[in-house]
Parts: sequence; structure tokens; C-alpha cells
Amino acid sequence: MRATQSIQRLWPVLMLSALAACSSTSTSNPITVVGGATGADVGDADSTDDNSGFNDDVTPPPGTANPTPGSSITRSEPTGGETGDGFVTTVSYTPPDGSGGGDTFTVDNLPFDGGGAYSRDNEVPGTNAIFPYAVYESAAQTLDPFNGQAVNQFQHKAIYFADGNSKFAIVRTGGYVDYGFGGFIYQRDGGVTLPTTGQASFTGDYMGLRDFDGIAGLEYTVAEMEINIDFEDFNDNGAVKGGLRNRQVYDTGGNLITQTVVDALNTENGTSLSELPVVIIDVTTGAITANGEMQGTVRSVVGTDAFETGNYYAVLSGTNATEVVGIVTFTADDPRFDSVTVRETGGFIISR
Repeated sequence: MRATQSIQRLWPVLMLSALAACSSTSTSNPITVVGGATGADVGDADSTDDNSGFNDDVTPPPGTANPTPGSSITRSEPTGGETGDGFVTTVSYTPPDGSGGGDTFTVDNLPFDGGGAYSRDNEVPGTNAIFPYAVYESAAQTLDPFNGQAVNQFQHKAIYFADGNSKFAIVRTGGYVDYGFGGFIYQRDGGVTLPTTGQASFTGDYMGLRDFDGIAGLEYTVAEMEINIDFEDFNDNGAVKGGLRNRQVYDTGGNLITQTVVDALNTENGTSLSELPVVIIDVTTGAITANGEMQGTVRSVVGTDAFETGNYYAVLSGTNATEVVGIVTFTADDPRFDSVTVRETGGFIISR
């Protein structure tokens, strides 16, 4: 039996319903660093993309048209899934300027997010021993330029990280009872040279945002990410395995709340878990393209039943494919509440 919680339906839910048929019309999704490298512009993915290697029923997320092994690649969250998906069209980062300025994050195309200007989160800034990647938040209020009145904004959080040839950004909001407007972008600057023999192991940090369908709010998640690649089997198209271990959940104040989720899972399933289940990458044929893109499904199991299900998206970079950047997104019935779905969207940059 799940714990129950009174859920107040906030008015933004009506706005989401009214916009359910809308989609982003932008045709570019770059991640840029102000004063630094600029990512390639992005066109909508189409049938002319060289996706050889993927299963026939797999279409990459929107992004770079006609990619090659030597080209930069940017992908973004598709629209047409959940209402609000894929509305992040452009993001940029301004590094610290040495005199107390900079270290800001800018997002385009999201309503009521303080004009798109994000500063370091005041409670969970990230890049420390617990939270490996930088966290930014939108302003709580903005001013009407005509009368000076304050306009309250919706809570938005952004996770951003860049390393080597790779970047990713995730933006979600806790201001709606349904999933709100947001999205993700991941990017490779430069190309890749894929090995034709042998296997590889990539390890590193993962961090994400958890939003909900059925209740407002946000949570953070961190984990250890591992990806293993067999470059020479499945007819030389390669195979991928791996997943997320040692998963922890935090509230937006930075308080560890993993045990509340584990306890609710045990109560609902009659199990005796001591930690959250491992999210594994399903091993399938055709998981890697000649351009270094990877894509497939993920899942976790509690007892003998599926708990979380979703997808991963990634791209390799560098000579001998030494780095991989990507996104993992999956959903589950939240065992803490009745009729609430939790969605986790996390990013990683990991290396051999």
C-alpha cells in the first residue's frame, strides 16, 4: 500500500493542457561557452542522417543532420513525448571572469524562468564531493518594466558540465503538477576515431533531476556511471552494457532522502532492499553508429518486476574513443505517493 498525499492541482496544469499540441519550432540547439568554443548549429534529424549501425526502428533525437565520424554532433530532447519535452532550444555558459562575475547559465524558450538568466543554486551549487556537476537556478522573481511590480516565476533548475570535447545540459521545472517545460542537450565538439577491435570500459559521475507527473517539485539524483563497449562483435557494429550504481536521491535543499524511497519500495513490494536498484543498459544489436552515437533502453527491477524503464542517448569522442557524453531518462510509479509518476533525467561525461 502506498502512502497517500493530498495533491493540490496548481493552475499551470491547465496551461500545460492547453499547450499539449504545441512543439518547439527552433531548428538549432547549440551549447555555447561565452568567450570559448561554440557548438555546431543543429538541424532537425531527418532520413538523410547516416545512422548505419542503429537498429532499423531506432531514430536518434533531433540534432545534427548528416553526421560523420569527423563532425561535431549535438542532440536534444525530442518533442512529442510528454507535454513540455524538448522546449530547451539554446543554452550558453559564461565562465567566471576572475572578479566575481560570470559563472552564469542562460536558457532560451522556457516561460517564467526569470528571463532565462540562471545563477549558481544557493543551496546545491554542485561541483563538490556530493554533487559532481554544476547546478544553476532561475530567478524567483522578475520585474514588470512598466510598473515595477514583481512577477513570481516558476522554479527551474539546470545541470551543466563540460569536459574535454563534451558538454551536456539538463533543465527541468518543479512549478507544474504535470511535467513542466524543459529539456536536455548533449554535444560532442570534434570527431571520433572508433576502434575496430577490443573492448573498452568507461566510468565516472552521473547527476540528474527528478520531476513528477501528479505532484509539483524537484529532486536531485547522483550515481556512479559505467559503460562497457565491445567494438568487434554483433557484426562489427558493437555492443554496449553498463548502468547506474550507488544511486542517491536528495531534495532541493541538499538533504539525503534515498532511504524514504527505499523504504516505500520495500513496503510496496514486500522486499528488503538496502539501496535503490541498479539501472542497467539493455544489451541489444545495433547500439552504435559509425559516427560514434549510441542509443538504447534501460531498466531496473525490484523483486521480479520491472520498476524503472527508459532510454539512454550518448556519443563517443576523441582518438580511440576515449570519452562519452550522454543522457539517461526513465520513469517509474513513485512508491511514496498514490498516482504519481517520477521521471529522472540525468547526464554524464565519462572516460576510459
